[in-house]
Amino acid sequence: MSKALAILGTASDVGKSLVCAGLGRLLHRKGCDVAPFKSQNMSLNSYVTVEGGEMGRAQVLQAQACGVVPHVDMNPILLKPEADHRSQVVVQGKVWGRHDAQEYFGCRPELFRFVRESYERIAARHEILIIEGAGSAAEVNLRNRDLVNWPVVEMADASVILVADIDRGGVFAQIIGTLDLLEPHERQRVIGVIVNKFRGDRRLFDDGVQILEERTGVSVLGVVPFLRQLELDQEDSVTIDSQAGKPFSPQRINVAVVLLPHMSNFTDFNAIAAEEDVAFHYIKRPDQLKGADVVILPGTKNTLGDLQYLYAQGFCEFIQDYGQKGTGELVGLCGGFQMLGKMVADPRGVEEGGEVPGLGLLDMTSELLPIKHTSQVTAQPLFLSEGQGCVVKGYEIHMGMSHRSSGLPCFEIMGRQGECDGEILLEGMVSSDGLLWGTYIHGVFDEPEFRRAWLNRLRKRKGLKPLDVAVSETVSRRMLTAIDRWASHLEQHVNLQPIFSYLNIN
Repeated sequence: MSKALAILGTASDVGKSLVCAGLGRLLHRKGCDVAPFKSQNMSLNSYVTVEGGEMGRAQVLQAQACGVVPHVDMNPILLKPEADHRSQVVVQGKVWGRHDAQEYFGCRPELFRFVRESYERIAARHEILIIEGAGSAAEVNLRNRDLVNWPVVEMADASVILVADIDRGGVFAQIIGTLDLLEPHERQRVIGVIVNKFRGDRRLFDDGVQILEERTGVSVLGVVPFLRQLELDQEDSVTIDSQAGKPFSPQRINVAVVLLPHMSNFTDFNAIAAEEDVAFHYIKRPDQLKGADVVILPGTKNTLGDLQYLYAQGFCEFIQDYGQKGTGELVGLCGGFQMLGKMVADPRGVEEGGEVPGLGLLDMTSELLPIKHTSQVTAQPLFLSEGQGCVVKGYEIHMGMSHRSSGLPCFEIMGRQGECDGEILLEGMVSSDGLLWGTYIHGVFDEPEFRRAWLNRLRKRKGLKPLDVAVSETVSRRMLTAIDRWASHLEQHVNLQPIFSYLNIN
């Protein structure tokens, strides 16, 4: 019978996802058979498994930390917000419906059956489960509708670690208040507290630890210092506003990503942002695009709505001018790719219905379709003379098709795995001068050979010398080892013995 440990939080964004990933890697290092589980995620940052199922990126990172292949049973419910009150509901990797909050809560009995099915399958395959909660562990108004915290803890008969974020302030209220709001049988499951994101001299909080333990009777297992430049995928884009990149400079490749209201898969840009010769910024206003060598329109869960947002905020005129004059390079990914065409139509009401004129920079139209295309792909670029023979490896998640009237494709698909609606061997579109291109492939910049070839093309255009591919290979290796850096950080600052004792690990 598998053992389960649940990581719950005092609030959202306290670090639950990364604590799960770090503990998973530490257990994997000790030779344990461990896997992650989060019953319900709300995130636009998703991933496609080998089987073609869709799941949250946080559980993918956790699976990789645990040394196991990601599977949709690790995240059986994924909510992808389309508007303030409506989300697409993905169940066990497939689109299950679109619901507002009231409708969704009414489906709880059926949804929890899916949760139980997935958990039982994962538990049958692994000895230890690391369960991640969502939001606060003490959202008492949602107790009778909860699908992710205490019902899952009780189903798994798990003990609980409570994580709090001292960086946001009020850590005593966070921890003491959360524990006080728990039911007695819930509180008995809490075996320890982790205070996360501490800045400054750790010794200054020794009396804080003593106060917390005296007031709650629960051990503080660790006070974890804030770890800078941690290059790990996050669950959602809540921290994007706080990211400060290097300033635009004539000596760097200046990359601007337009921050759309429903931006999805922001992890597409992690590898670019990590390159030393790149100045990377998310852009909220058109005037911030000045000085950019590359403007990228990212993926979105609401293509029509976000396209209308670009018009309303004055982005479209600037981007059209940027693209037509050849000021720099313009790239569209997934929904952003659709926006570059002449029209985006939604005749079946997949999003909002109707149609919205595109930016008109590519000779194509796009139509949203009710069937979601999800697949892993390997492709070869057709538009980079500098990158002959390199490949990209990524995944497609889209509910639409784009039709080229003229123009050239970007990529040749060499292989596909998962749920797909036909073998399209030529993918994406590029302008004749190569300055304007778009693709449905997420993760297109992850492979270091393609990334460096693309960046060197931009460097050449700026009159800068090309850099060796080894520079980008070093970035990719560093990102791959980031989970070990984080796990070692946890090991140094958290008393793991109570956790190992509970899990019967020597």
